[in-house]
Amino acid sequence: MKTLKILSFCVGAAALALATAAYAARKIDSVKTVSPAAPGKGFALVELFTSEGCSSCPPADELLARIQKETQDKPVYILAYHVDYWNNLGWKDAFSNATFSKRQREYSAYLNAQVYTPQVVVNGKTELVGSDEPVLREAISNALKTAQTAQVSLKAQQTGDKLAVNYELSGNTDNQQLLIAIVQKSAISKVAKGENEGRTLSHAQIVRDLKAVALNQVKKGETTINLPKDFNQQGWEVVGFIQNKANGEILTATKATLTNNAVAKI
Repeated sequence: MKTLKILSFCVGAAALALATAAYAARKIDSVKTVSPAAPGKGFALVELFTSEGCSSCPPADELLARIQKETQDKPVYILAYHVDYWNNLGWKDAFSNATFSKRQREYSAYLNAQVYTPQVVVNGKTELVGSDEPVLREAISNALKTAQTAQVSLKAQQTGDKLAVNYELSGNTDNQQLLIAIVQKSAISKVAKGENEGRTLSHAQIVRDLKAVALNQVKKGETTINLPKDFNQQGWEVVGFIQNKANGEILTATKATLTNNAVAKI
């Protein structure tokens, strides 16, 4: 099937509420991240908009999973947002969220682009079909050559179902926002209806929550995030990035490695 393209005015469906029940059995004593790229070095934040209801999406999901494995030693950060506007077309994606559909529409406005799946945006500036491997790899390569204009470091501590995140910024962060993504590294779904009926789908880097923090001249702060009930130390990670609210450009990104007691540096 051809990549399904959906005009932005067609987007919209009831949001799927993600479970955030208490998760008190585990506790992460500390989480720390230091921006892996030195000032002036490049990075690539790759945001995929996908859905289990779209038959064109599995190849993009698989491609992003391969790139994730290949670039583990590089400042490449992959986020997969499951949109909700496919949910009325035969299959309700358990990972979908209306917030992610809204984020995709915001990129449509920033980039003067259509809304469709699978769609990828790199560093908030380059939009492309998510399964187009040569174009995607070129976009990532170009992003890694582009200088950062800001930096962010994060420290986080979990208590029950809450994650307290302390952030510290440097560089030009006026009129920007900090976004913190809670990411499930992998999952497998059996699809019973819709375009992917009968298929078992593998997912990678699934964004389960995205917290936006408005920034001002204060370079330090703290925010609290409600964690999904199935959050666990081994299978999840935290990605933070700074975005220009005026044009959507991503200025820098960083990743936290979850640990029990030690401070981890990337």
